[in-house]
Amino acid sequence: MAYKVITNCPVCSETLKITKLQCTHCHTTIENEFELSKLASLSSDQLHFVEVFLTCRGNIKEVEKELGVSYPTVRGKLTDIISSLGYVEKKKNEVDEKKVVSMLENGEITAEEAIKLLKGE
Repeated sequence: MAYKVITNCPVCSETLKITKLQCTHCHTTIENEFELSKLASLSSDQLHFVEVFLTCRGNIKEVEKELGVSYPTVRGKLTDIISSLGYVEKKKNEVDEKKVVSMLENGEITAEEAIKLLKGE
């Protein structure tokens, strides 16, 4: 019987590494340090959401229907998964100031447009 891989040590809560792989057919065994993927750290509920999200091709309306939840719930679950994977979601009005300055220097935008971008307008 195969068990779900645990990703954190039950004693100290540090991240675990896989150290042994074995073929179920010929019993070849390989020992070394193997890292788990980021997806392996997701809970069962989060993995189920990811599967639904992917089968719906990222269409949030379809995910809503499939899971029977509201749009804010889908967005919340998605944000939770993104942060669980170690990514920080950039807010819409967050602007890369260096990029705006670079665009201004290259003449791609006017000073007025740069001010609007920096103000988040």
